[in-house]
Amino acid sequence: MTLRIATRRSALAKWQANHVSDLLVAREPGLEVQLLELMTRGDRILDVPLAEVGGKGLFVKEIEDALLRGDAQVAVHSMKDLPAVEPPGLVIAAVPVREDPRDALCSAGRKLSELPAGARVGTASLRRSAQLHAIRPDLRIETIRGNVATRLRKIDEGFDAVVLAYAGLKRLGLTDRVVQVFSTEEMLPAVAQGALAIEARQDDAETLRRLAPLEDRETRIQVEAERGFLRRLQGGCQVPIAGHAEVRGAEVRLRGLVANLDGTVIIRGERTGPVGEAAQVGEALADELFARGAGEILASIEKGPGLAAPKR
Repeated sequence: MTLRIATRRSALAKWQANHVSDLLVAREPGLEVQLLELMTRGDRILDVPLAEVGGKGLFVKEIEDALLRGDAQVAVHSMKDLPAVEPPGLVIAAVPVREDPRDALCSAGRKLSELPAGARVGTASLRRSAQLHAIRPDLRIETIRGNVATRLRKIDEGFDAVVLAYAGLKRLGLTDRVVQVFSTEEMLPAVAQGALAIEARQDDAETLRRLAPLEDRETRIQVEAERGFLRRLQGGCQVPIAGHAEVRGAEVRLRGLVANLDGTVIIRGERTGPVGEAAQVGEALADELFARGAGEILASIEKGPGLAAPKR
């Protein structure tokens, strides 16, 4: 049988798809796997900050459409790119073992505390920008877009540093560019950062059976808690929301935050609950942050396309 995996065309996306392919072939040596490489709206629009492009699913819609059409049986995504609610007919069939979820600073050799006053730091994330501003209000945080290699080139083009997901740098063998890995206390990661989502059609029993052994229970619990938090906030990558869960025996501990754009106001919270109620733990933490003013923060963010305030 030939199995087709839909993926974005970036080096990181193809690494992730090939990683899933290798896992499948290791279990079923006779399986032939092909990649279906696609361009998404988020890949095509590179001269506008994500927050201004607006909308959810900027990096997944075209891939999910191909899956629904039957052009591919499997799609592989960075979990943090997925909207908090699955489209009808598709399911997250498996969540493999998570890579390191932390953020990393790349520079010519200086850590964040060593950068000069007014240093230029590049990121595509409002979440990172807000937390960087909170640590170093003097920094000039500027929006950069493009793939990992494009962002790293910014250091040679005048930026003092860029901040990227450590997972992507590890997967691409670029950890030699990393000067500092932020602890989750210093910079809370994006929801589901470092996790992969393997998506399939809900009615494709054979593919679901083939993907099931790739599931990692601990990672699934973590992302269910984090995505429950995001879903209740009705947020996406266009707003400064962060969440990170850890499994501790029979319990899951979730930390989350909502920030304003310049990091001068950050509402943080923490919630613990049974692993079997991970999504509810995330929802409860979101409700707590709403009660403490998170809704007002999100509503006050300048509204561009796709930046409407969450409704409760």
